[in-house]
Amino acid sequence: MEYRYGIGVSPGVAIGPALVLDTEGVLIPHRTVPPDQVEGEIARLGRALEETAAVARDDRERMTARLGPALGNIYAAQQSMLEDRVVRTQIEARIRSESYSAEYAVSRVIRDFVRRLEDYGRRLGDHGAAEARRRATEFIDLERQVLAALLGHPTDPFGNLTEPVVVLANDLMPSDTADFGPRTVRAFATESGGNTSHTAILAGALEIPAVVGIGRFLTDVSGRDTVIVDGGEGVLIIDPDEDTLARYELKRARLLSRPDRYEHLRDKPSVTRDDVPVAIRLLGNIELAPEAAHCLDRGAEGVGLYRTEFLYLNKSSHPTEEEHFAAYTSVVNTLGPNRPVVIRTLDLGADKFSSVSGAVAGEKNPFLGLRSVRLCLYDRDLFKTQLRAILRAALHGDVRVMFPMISTIDELRQCKALLNDVKEDLEDAGIPFKSDVPVGTMIEVPSAALLADVLAREVDFFSIGTNDLVQYTLAADRNNEHVANLYNPTDPAVLRLIRIVVQAAQKEQSKRPFEVNVCGEMSGEPLYVPLLVGLGLRQLSATPRKIPEIKRVIRELRVAEAKDVADRALSMETASQVSSYLRDYLRKILPSEGVD
Repeated sequence: MEYRYGIGVSPGVAIGPALVLDTEGVLIPHRTVPPDQVEGEIARLGRALEETAAVARDDRERMTARLGPALGNIYAAQQSMLEDRVVRTQIEARIRSESYSAEYAVSRVIRDFVRRLEDYGRRLGDHGAAEARRRATEFIDLERQVLAALLGHPTDPFGNLTEPVVVLANDLMPSDTADFGPRTVRAFATESGGNTSHTAILAGALEIPAVVGIGRFLTDVSGRDTVIVDGGEGVLIIDPDEDTLARYELKRARLLSRPDRYEHLRDKPSVTRDDVPVAIRLLGNIELAPEAAHCLDRGAEGVGLYRTEFLYLNKSSHPTEEEHFAAYTSVVNTLGPNRPVVIRTLDLGADKFSSVSGAVAGEKNPFLGLRSVRLCLYDRDLFKTQLRAILRAALHGDVRVMFPMISTIDELRQCKALLNDVKEDLEDAGIPFKSDVPVGTMIEVPSAALLADVLAREVDFFSIGTNDLVQYTLAADRNNEHVANLYNPTDPAVLRLIRIVVQAAQKEQSKRPFEVNVCGEMSGEPLYVPLLVGLGLRQLSATPRKIPEIKRVIRELRVAEAKDVADRALSMETASQVSSYLRDYLRKILPSEGVD
């Protein structure tokens, strides 16, 4: 039994068989077989090893002919490992002694080799460790090939599931998680990643327990091993003993049976405790159309951020205009005509790729490249398809359109001009649409924050995307655990930029109706709510399950006190000072909540 610790990004406890995605999603169907099938497994193993060795021989001959013996010898080494009697004998011994399936025995023996290699390499210093990692990679690739031969070269890791699994991977792209659901995946854990990665956001939205940023652990686990994920505590437990398994089964049952402790607040107003209460509008962030119902269940007043890129994931072609339209109208119909639905246009690129984003897939620095609205302006047909569907869906309710990652006024004006072109096209074609859809922009990069007064004159609302704003302000990749200490929403530089944006919005509000919202993970954390209200925010958008907890904080706030909190935070020099101060304040207004 091994405990591994990381960042809990979606609460809950899950227990189940591991699906290790570093072997290209190969799912081991059985851990053990009946005793009378052992010899059959030995025979299957022999055939798979011979098939894989034959492929390696062919590869060696082909690469030698093309590129010479030096490169051909790479495949000779792999062929040698496959034909090594020591490797084969150890795998056969596991099958006979433990009644392991051929697949599980291959995975277990090779991972034991990898672990011993890495331990040995660490004792030899940097050079030895590097060589050990190289050899370990060769063994993992060998495992992948043999498992593929045993299982008939499967390509869909979820295609033949007989029970839900716990997915383990180095990292996951949103496209990897697009098919996750209770019937396929109970939880996931990754070596890399941070608490604001889009994969983590999706896990929270689907309410799947998840832990990220654990560090290296995949070589210590095989497919079908029993694992436990505790997303609340940020713990992954590999091969738990019976006592641990029983303890977590009890904890899981208790969590599932516990009613939402803030459920009684669902229909109560989100207002402060002032003599004249100040209303703070709470909206939901969603990725998938069915999540609109979650917003209503948790007391949200609408959708403040509909991330539409998930329509593009796991598809071999662009979604059609009708697919867009169906998704948007589904959300509007669920919420009703009077609740707002803010649709963010396509935000592919950076850490979100799909089969239709080939133009950006090879970029060396995708976070600073052709992503988000830049990709839309690069592929205008793609952009126009989405805009047409948004304008058509707006006839059914309070739909608003929002452009992400605007960094210059020229970009925003190009987007607005394209929107006007689409309106003209629809009008010429006689297709009904709503012409006066409110237009907003996200504030996600420092340039947009500093130009907020200029941008405000061009749009109807702002939405501050704190996840990207933090990482671009502090030059710290939010998915990189090595710089996690730098990524902090309470850094004074970030707070000053938020204040600039809010002040620009307030100036515009003095002339006309104008809204400013926060839709990043910062708005979904109770710790930051007094600060945001004190900075002047009167609208917050968060993952639906966070909304009751946020409402609880708001109903204990007084605006004057919140302004004092913001002023004090802005006077501090470090993020740690601000975070400590905010924790103390939250304990003061919620003494019974046990604030961490």
